[in-house]
Amino acid sequence: MKLVIFGLTLSSSWGNGHATLWRGLCAALARRGHRVIFFERDVPYYASTRDMTELPGGELILYGDWDNNVHRAQEHLRDCDAAMVTSYCPDGIAASRLVLDNCPGLRIFYDLDTPITLSRLARGEQVAYVGENGYRGFDLVLSYTGGKSLEDLTSVLGAARVETLYGSVDPAVHRLAPACEQYRAFLSYMGTYSPDRDAALNALFIEPAKQFEDRRFLIGGSLYNGGFPWRPNIFYVGHLHPALHAEFYCSSRITLNVTREPMAQTGYCPSGRLFEAAACGTPVLSDYWEGLEEFYAPGSEILIGRESGDAVEALQRSDEELARIGRSARERTLDCHTSDHRARRLEEILSHASHCTEVTTACGE
Repeated sequence: MKLVIFGLTLSSSWGNGHATLWRGLCAALARRGHRVIFFERDVPYYASTRDMTELPGGELILYGDWDNNVHRAQEHLRDCDAAMVTSYCPDGIAASRLVLDNCPGLRIFYDLDTPITLSRLARGEQVAYVGENGYRGFDLVLSYTGGKSLEDLTSVLGAARVETLYGSVDPAVHRLAPACEQYRAFLSYMGTYSPDRDAALNALFIEPAKQFEDRRFLIGGSLYNGGFPWRPNIFYVGHLHPALHAEFYCSSRITLNVTREPMAQTGYCPSGRLFEAAACGTPVLSDYWEGLEEFYAPGSEILIGRESGDAVEALQRSDEELARIGRSARERTLDCHTSDHRARRLEEILSHASHCTEVTTACGE
């Protein structure tokens, strides 16, 4: 299969969750004999933090101006088996028109931010990657989240066929690793700063830091500033290259997963960070959202925090119990949530969608 993708970024993991996911998924697809062509607009903030320049088994195409890129994109679309536009693609509307008009195979939209997309539309806000026709015209719409989001993609955005393609982890990158003193933490948290995580982060991270003043708490990620409620025992390491994530997680006694509010409200929204930490064998404390138990078993594979008391209780558990939870989460992740699992899932989805499209065309509908 030749798959052409117009996405946010593959070349930089700074400030976004798309790049790491795509790197693992593209590698898994390449191992299965497929070829991915990924188009990414070359923007300054990703150019200055670029940590990948080539796509093994495929091709990463960085372009500066959409109009000057159209001819090259058309050439790749001409013989592709499927083409995909993703949420937050800087030229999402133009790319969607190009795919709908030129792709001879399956035409796909992959919304990796479905609850964010839907919540912004519900508030009457303009979404830069959604055109006036919504997702109508695409043969298939993939969603990073499940639950009620799938119904809304049809009723609000006109999707004809919707399937879930959840996040995943590349176990070659996120793996067991020796602890590192620089990242040692009683409780860690890795994530790009977002205001809609404030309430949960305050309850599950800041408040426990107040109660364990002699313990070291650690944050990794981008876009934090002086307005954050820093404390003397909260340390900050900034953005970390994915190659350093394993050391970060494996140096943590527990790590925290906090979901963006619109996603938590919708449910069925496992973040890439959740899978990454679990693949490293690190016990995870997570905020709760509907459907979480379908990915990890509460109590035995993951710890749930609804309020600060839950976080304090988790931090008071014995090292032996926490290690057991971390091992169980790692086993579940390797059994169910790797890039290879999602690559096979994508193959199944595309095969079924292709068959349905052929039948519909044959019937003249």
